[in-house]
Amino acid sequence: MFKRNTTPTETQQPIQAVERITSVLGSGVIWHGSINGSGGVRIEGAFEGEIALRGMLVVGETGRVTCQNVRANTVIVAGAVRGNITTQKLEIRGSGRVWGDVVTTAFVTEEGAFLRGQIRMEETVELDLEPAPETTPSEAAQAESIASTPIVIPEQVSGGTTRRTARKKKEEE
Repeated sequence: MFKRNTTPTETQQPIQAVERITSVLGSGVIWHGSINGSGGVRIEGAFEGEIALRGMLVVGETGRVTCQNVRANTVIVAGAVRGNITTQKLEIRGSGRVWGDVVTTAFVTEEGAFLRGQIRMEETVELDLEPAPETTPSEAAQAESIASTPIVIPEQVSGGTTRRTARKKKEEE
């Protein structure tokens, strides 16, 4: 009577990693400068400057962003953005306000959202972001510190006791 359809009706899409927020500019904070790099950033305060982000940018309900051109993989606006937006996916929430032109591959909006500008939909969008660094300077220093630490390997000796010996790491050429 109830039979499961064995032919898939939808094409399977690869599951993307969930983007997460790694930095927050809190409400009450006013920041002038630039945000560059990779990761997720949430802005609840006021920001003026340049944003070129490999990752997600969320402008919260109390967030105010003024940039000539915002560039990020995903942009979610629940606050206000004054400036052009270049992104792969733009979402303007019901409380969101955007004054500027948009270039994107995907656009989502809720009832009540505001956009004053033009939207240009493309098949692909080049964000022209700097290549992601392999490590940050602090991560490189930490890795160097770990590499210079001798490795201690416990060895089993007859009689149930252990003896610790330090083994020097191979020198890299």
